[in-house]
Amino acid sequence: MRIVLLGAPGAGKGTLAKDLVKLLGVPHISTGDMFREAVASGSELGKQVEQIMKSGALVPDEIVNELVKERISKADCRDGFIFDGYPRTVQQAYAFDEMLKEMGQKIDAVIYLKVSEDVAVRRLTSRRICPRCGKIYNLLSMPPKNNETCDDCGIKLIQRGDDKEDVVRNRFKVYSNQTVPLIDYYKSKDVLIEINAEEDHRIVVEKVMKMLGKVRA
Repeated sequence: MRIVLLGAPGAGKGTLAKDLVKLLGVPHISTGDMFREAVASGSELGKQVEQIMKSGALVPDEIVNELVKERISKADCRDGFIFDGYPRTVQQAYAFDEMLKEMGQKIDAVIYLKVSEDVAVRRLTSRRICPRCGKIYNLLSMPPKNNETCDDCGIKLIQRGDDKEDVVRNRFKVYSNQTVPLIDYYKSKDVLIEINAEEDHRIVVEKVMKMLGKVRA
């Protein structure tokens, strides 16, 4: 299955993707991973991405689209994929549809994980990370055994700068301005599946799999 995950920061896209990879047997692809792989490859495209990222600028659509085309052409995407973080805009969505059409493929489902700003803020501001091993915790859903110290390293966990409330609220606004129009775009194509992402994660997974079962049928 070819799936796109939509949802604001804190909606649970990454967590859901991990479960879907196991259940569906297709790769989870994020733009961040694509950028890192491109840079590591040392290709001409990778060198362009590295220069852009070092400058702090956004990677232009034409380069992102080229990386996506390159990624979905790989053998592990033959039976499908789960995209997270792409497309971000209607322009990218249109380009994605066109490249899939050229390959004789199409998006089977777009899963929109709906979450309120307050819930997203509460989830992300509760996230903590171990500065030594990088293990991620959440004080709400996956707390450490001992008060804000890493279970493995025993050192104090930290909060990343982009998980502070003012930053999270700004990220939510940017998401709303840029990405929300995608909901209408995919709704018009009759591939949008809307899920209440504020429910227990197990219930979210069950509902998603049930809806995907209908798509497959």
